[in-house]
Amino acid sequence: MSKPGDNGARTPGFRESFSDAVRKSGFGQVTPGEVPTARSLLKAVGGVRGLIESIVPGLGFLVIYSLSKNLPLSVLAPVVLAIVFLIVRVLTRTPVTQAFAGIVGIAVSAVLALVTGRSVDNFLPGILINVASIAALLVSILVRWPLIGVIVGFLTNEGVEWRDQKAKRRVLYLATWLWVGLFAVRLAVEVPLYFANQTEWLAGTKLVLGVPFYAAMLWVTWLLVRAVYARPDSEPAA
Repeated sequence: MSKPGDNGARTPGFRESFSDAVRKSGFGQVTPGEVPTARSLLKAVGGVRGLIESIVPGLGFLVIYSLSKNLPLSVLAPVVLAIVFLIVRVLTRTPVTQAFAGIVGIAVSAVLALVTGRSVDNFLPGILINVASIAALLVSILVRWPLIGVIVGFLTNEGVEWRDQKAKRRVLYLATWLWVGLFAVRLAVEVPLYFANQTEWLAGTKLVLGVPFYAAMLWVTWLLVRAVYARPDSEPAA
């Protein structure tokens, strides 16, 4: 019920906000139980435009730095590209959240590299995000609320009922561990390259372990979840 004086408006609570964010994420693009398709996977990573916006700035850094070794030009070019992507979205009246988030991330990385004068520091924020992601996933497992389970619970409106079902609980724990593995692989590859000051190799491996690796793990997660959420009228899961 709305409080007096608020004109009937209600501020969304944490549950509503989290649920809305989940449904707009890659996980929310395929309903648990549905068969994932190439089309749904492409939609989950932002479509063709999302792929371009995710890959081109990093590729631009790699090409420019490899050819010129000019740090300011290498880190500022991706910022310019991200701004162009945002302008295009505004002009075409499409959602700008992803493009805006991209600008913030790229800008922070660029500023850090320019301040330290080290090209590899352009990738330090990404490495720290991977560390934070692993920490969040491990904490969720330790407290027996695996993050993938929480997300799927919101998507299916099941809430926390999956915790009382052994098959679902096992699959959702496994899926969460797999995402821990994804971020761990990224760190295992990128951290040694960072400390070895191998900028070009770090830029290249980040591209490979970025969207393609994420998409592959998203696909595997969908297949795992479908095994225990398959619809009654659908064909049996393999």
